[in-house]
Amino acid sequence: MRIGSWTLSHPVFVAPMAGVTDRPYRRLCKALGAAYAVSEMAASNPKLWNSVKTARRLDHQGETDPIAVQIAGSDPEMMAEAARYNIEKGAHIIDINMGCPVKKVCNVASGSALLRDEALVAEILKSVVAACRPYDVPVTLKTRTGWDHASRNAVRIGQLAQDIGIAALTLHGRTRCDLYRGEAEYDTIREVKLNLDIPVIANGDIDSPEKAREVLEYTGADAVMVGRAAQGRPWIFREISHYLATGTRLAPPTWGELRHCLLDHLEDHYQFYGEYTGVRTARKHIGWYVEGLPQAEQLRQRINKSETTRDQVAALQSWLDQFSTNETIEIHAIAA
Repeated sequence: MRIGSWTLSHPVFVAPMAGVTDRPYRRLCKALGAAYAVSEMAASNPKLWNSVKTARRLDHQGETDPIAVQIAGSDPEMMAEAARYNIEKGAHIIDINMGCPVKKVCNVASGSALLRDEALVAEILKSVVAACRPYDVPVTLKTRTGWDHASRNAVRIGQLAQDIGIAALTLHGRTRCDLYRGEAEYDTIREVKLNLDIPVIANGDIDSPEKAREVLEYTGADAVMVGRAAQGRPWIFREISHYLATGTRLAPPTWGELRHCLLDHLEDHYQFYGEYTGVRTARKHIGWYVEGLPQAEQLRQRINKSETTRDQVAALQSWLDQFSTNETIEIHAIAA
């Protein structure tokens, strides 16, 4: 599929996740088969652009093209300025967040809270598309099926976005009030796709190669976007893309592959965040990698008590040394 002038090699993408899809994680997922990755949500407020947190979110050094940056906010002019700012920082695609369900985002009328004000949605989309047009940078939209079950408006939002010039739409198959509970609404994604000509990307509960194919076939979507199922299992992208292309499953990763993937990820993570922040932000990633594996709880306790990157790596190496590098890991044991 295409987003503007960018042609993507296959339809398996990484979902933007705050606190997860930082530069080291995006680079890893792309190396392991993701065709496309969007950055963590970046604030549109200029007062925050020089903060350490925002600066990290806008750092794309060494990341393969296209560079896609997600912006969030509720002020049309501020969103337009944020788009221009990120383009000047190297963004090739601007993604607008109208799907985040967390309270601190919705409480400032941003994220999925915008779905309650379709007029404001239109103003934001027009403003950002107009700001990006002189740079020939496409704009995409990530959203949900509605605020709640009584006010689903994904079809109207999708048609509005298409008419304004949005290049592609990612739809998480839940309302804002669902948060991440219940099952994704693939019927709604299918309805949206039937009513749009622009690419539609299906998001929500895609956790296996078989599920990805099932969702693509049922909804007619042009691509799938994987989020939580890739936490601690970044090789899911190569598994899905291989399965879609061949109809066969790849062999599970070996313990040797897990060692290589995990330790390389941590090295990049530590370099990106530095010693103090790196050792703390790595804890969740390590926990996801080892979930369901032998002696995982004891290992997590040691990892969470570690105050240095050296101690974390030593604990992991000691734990990994118990297993044969050529032995495969059961997929169900490490699924997110």
